[in-house]
Amino acid sequence: MRHQQRWWGRSLAMVAVLAVAGCSAVGDGLSTDPGGGDPSRPASTGAGSGGGAGSGGGASGEGTLPGMPTADRARIQLGGLKVAPHGGMSGYSRSKFPHWAEQGDRCNTRETVLERDGTGVKRDSQCRAVSGSWVSVYDDVEITDASDIDIDHMVPLANAWRSGANKWDQEKRKAFANDLTHPQLIAVTASSNRSKGDQGPDEWQPPSKTYWCAYGRAWTSVKATYELSVTRAEKDMLGEMLDTCTS
Repeated sequence: MRHQQRWWGRSLAMVAVLAVAGCSAVGDGLSTDPGGGDPSRPASTGAGSGGGAGSGGGASGEGTLPGMPTADRARIQLGGLKVAPHGGMSGYSRSKFPHWAEQGDRCNTRETVLERDGTGVKRDSQCRAVSGSWVSVYDDVEITDASDIDIDHMVPLANAWRSGANKWDQEKRKAFANDLTHPQLIAVTASSNRSKGDQGPDEWQPPSKTYWCAYGRAWTSVKATYELSVTRAEKDMLGEMLDTCTS
């Protein structure tokens, strides 16, 4: 009888070990392809936390952009993009892409990106960034005043409209304009953002050429995620940007 009790105890212990291992395996399997997911449902980023959530990143890296594909993955995505001339601007308005959306704890999308992309970011009771530092990877400029920063849409709203977003409903356009899951939003100098405007990569490139690889990967990923078209010149320039990647 005592032998049976010892055997039963060892069996229960083994079951417990296997159960824990199984839970760990399931948890590890939750990560997904950065280019996947439902683009109409941006993920929560815990916007209420204070302090610098990340560093502005070096000029040669992607900084803090989420969901960045590898260069090889981006090349595959680029090959699958539909090539078509730009559509018209009829009916376009920035108001058809509502931003900045509330993200909880009084924080909106802009403030969430400012914290994500900055170092030592401090917020006031209204979630506004009152101090910190940022590196604008487009032009290698360090910024210490949040009012000098724009949150750039990697694929501009007007560009998206001309390449397919004109057919979306308002909810999907809102998701696109506030996407915190894919590499669509980035804190940069106001001057670089305004210089870029709504131009594609064939018309405007980051002044810092060391950022071309990351820029090409991010732009391609967003277009692929949202199934937006590219022009022939745009696709060719994206290929040139991806050719600057070291791997």
